[in-house]
Amino acid sequence: MAEEINKPAAPAGKEERSLNFLEEIIENDLKSGKYKSIVTRFPPEPNGYLHLGHATTICLNFGLTKTYPGYTNLRFDDTNPVTEETEYVESIKEDVKWLGFEWKNERYASDYFDQLFEYAIKLIDKGLAYVDDSTSEEMAALKGSPTEPGKDSVFRSRTIGENKDLFVRMKNGEFPDGSRTLRAKIDMAHTNMLMRDPILYRIKHAHHHRTGDKWCIYPMYDFAHGQSDSIEEITHSICTLEFVPHRELYDWLIEKLEIYPSRQYEFARKNINYTVMSKRKLLQLVTEKHVQGWDDPRMPTITGLRRRGYTAESIRDFCERAGIAKRENIADIGLLEFCVREHLNKIALRRMVVFDPLKIVITNYTGGGEVLHSENNPEDPQGGGREIPFSNEIYIERDDFMENPSKKYFRLAPGQMVRLKSAYIIKCEEVIKDADGNITQLNCTYIPDSKSGNDTSGINVKGTLHWVSLKTAISVEIREYDRLFKVEDPTDEEGDFKEYLNPDSLKIVSTALAEPSLAKAKFDDRYQFIRKGYFCLDKDTSASRVIFNRTVTLKDGWAKETKKG
Repeated sequence: MAEEINKPAAPAGKEERSLNFLEEIIENDLKSGKYKSIVTRFPPEPNGYLHLGHATTICLNFGLTKTYPGYTNLRFDDTNPVTEETEYVESIKEDVKWLGFEWKNERYASDYFDQLFEYAIKLIDKGLAYVDDSTSEEMAALKGSPTEPGKDSVFRSRTIGENKDLFVRMKNGEFPDGSRTLRAKIDMAHTNMLMRDPILYRIKHAHHHRTGDKWCIYPMYDFAHGQSDSIEEITHSICTLEFVPHRELYDWLIEKLEIYPSRQYEFARKNINYTVMSKRKLLQLVTEKHVQGWDDPRMPTITGLRRRGYTAESIRDFCERAGIAKRENIADIGLLEFCVREHLNKIALRRMVVFDPLKIVITNYTGGGEVLHSENNPEDPQGGGREIPFSNEIYIERDDFMENPSKKYFRLAPGQMVRLKSAYIIKCEEVIKDADGNITQLNCTYIPDSKSGNDTSGINVKGTLHWVSLKTAISVEIREYDRLFKVEDPTDEEGDFKEYLNPDSLKIVSTALAEPSLAKAKFDDRYQFIRKGYFCLDKDTSASRVIFNRTVTLKDGWAKETKKG
């Protein structure tokens, strides 16, 4: 009797979901006895930094082998030495680990270069591959079109012995770049253009980050990928939809080489609105200095999201909620923001930071001040609390005061009362202005018996303000990040996609004042600045300059603004 397979459980706090199509395939494969366990792989090319689209693939491949018996390999598709670097290898490994996954085997396509060469010889021996001296332009001219068959290269009729000799000499470095290729001999009239004698190997005299100068011929993706899958006995090779036409070649090579029959399956890549996911376009943004680098917090890269304060849990949650589909789709970045808000609300430490300070003097408060107490996180009963210094001179937000308030204005105004968070009720008695009529100070009084947690005043007020004490506040820089582009799909608009960059994607607040506990802020901690949003410490922080990045606002203000316009 076939082993009983458990249906994937829904994430905590969510309704049980139905299986996606890949889970259905795997369950059927396991129930039928086709496999006792499954093997998947995540195969990035180390030519750049991973982005949110890759996160979906990572969560899918590693998630499947967490749900079902089996394991996942991390395999670097390092077949193009010109664009690949060890820096990218290390960043990819860090990203996968940060997302919460562990691979069983770390592999490289370059591990298999000797084996792949032997596979190529085998195809030559079978009369299924030949060396072609044609230029890329000549090959393109002979390729035909989707409605017209291609034409055979004049080099297609070379003998097996001739092809083997030339291919070995290619390997030995006797020929210059681009002078010869090894092509599969399939069918130049095939309805699938990729099956019209595809290139398997090209000459490229370039230093490889792992193999050095050992090789000057390198396998094409289509030749390296399927064969690497087979060598590792990958049961379910999961690719994105652009590889659907490649599946026929994938299967043909495995069949002709008579090797382990790995199987390719495709799902729709995940695009996100208000950004771009193309490595080429992201590289443009970096090289043309529209952003500060691959880890710029506005970038959709995993390293950028991490620097911005996103948590691995929130990204995994996003990937789960966005789901796996068979058709291309665009996920709403609002869903990602919802996921991070939901997680940060549970874990973020509450702190008070005033972005645009307005001074208040509490005229009837005497003495040197006192230490008040406030919770770290009301959502976490075990979160403990912190001490906040209080004195007769404090700062509040400038926009928390209105000299001529509307009827339903519940913040501070002349003659009006508000509560200071975790402190006292105060009343505005006097407005001080400079010679130009700008408000420079408010004189207030406080209610001594209105202390938070021990209020016996009997006074109820509707407004609560955050504040910092003048004597102990520390200066901090705030970087308020927003969406990188001002349109949903910048690649779908006319002209250069960079014309649609959001000019307000970064606003820097250099005048902010914070409660003193933030002088000891930690990079791994997440903070909710009360009434402002969620923040994290930036890597540019130094002993003389404390910098916080805004991860996300408390509420989705963007949706409201876009509805207006």
